[in-house]
Parts: sequence; C-alpha cells; structure tokens
Amino acid sequence: MRIDKFLWCVRVYKTRTLAASQCKLGKVWVNEELIKASRELRLGDQIKVRKGPVHFTVRVLEFPKARIGAKLLGSFIKDITTPDELAKLELIKLQARDLRPRGLGRPSKKERRLLDDFMDLEEFGEEDEQWK
Repeated sequence: MRIDKFLWCVRVYKTRTLAASQCKLGKVWVNEELIKASRELRLGDQIKVRKGPVHFTVRVLEFPKARIGAKLLGSFIKDITTPDELAKLELIKLQARDLRPRGLGRPSKKERRLLDDFMDLEEFGEEDEQWK
C-alpha cells in the first residue's frame, strides 16, 4: 500500500492530498529514510511523521482496505512515539491554553459597542458624557 494512502486511511492526515504533500515536503520518514508519496509500505515498517515541532512514530501492523474509524486504529498501527515527544505535545497544549483564556474570543455585541465608543474617543480626543 502507498504511504500517502496508508496515512490517510489510519487518520494521520485528513486528506490523501495532504498526506502526499507532507511527504513531498520531507515531513514523513519510513525506517529513518525520507520518502516519496508513492513509496510502498511493508508490514513492520516504522513511520515517523512531523506535525509542528512533534515527531510522531508508528509501526505498521496491518493494511486497511479503506479509511477506518478511530476506534479500530489499534489493529492497524502501534504508536511508538517517545515519551519526550509526547511531553512536547503536552507542553504545547498547556501553553496554548494559557495564552488565550477560554471565552475571550470574539467580543460580544455590547463589548463591541464599548470598544467602538472607546476608539472614537481616542481618535478625536473628545470626552463623551457617559465616561465622565
């Protein structure tokens, strides 16, 4: 089975095109070798995929006939990602949570009006009655 098709079938990438482009960009290794998307896999091959700063590593156990559900992944791949890489992933998740508190995304309609009023005051240097 081709590597791009396999990575799509086992849900490493959302589309087969994305899997092929990641192979072309040099973000996928098989048995420590950079490969092309057309590379044929064999049982027992070790695949290393770089997603952001984290390198995920899996071993091929079996080939699926088509794209499979997330619950069935254990019978087709074995995750052998090192604990150091998983720690990197957890650190990234914690940093992302700290950067932007939940619920402070887009302002509400009321907050938007207050921001607009504030920006108008700052722009023209005038004071408004409600702010005195």
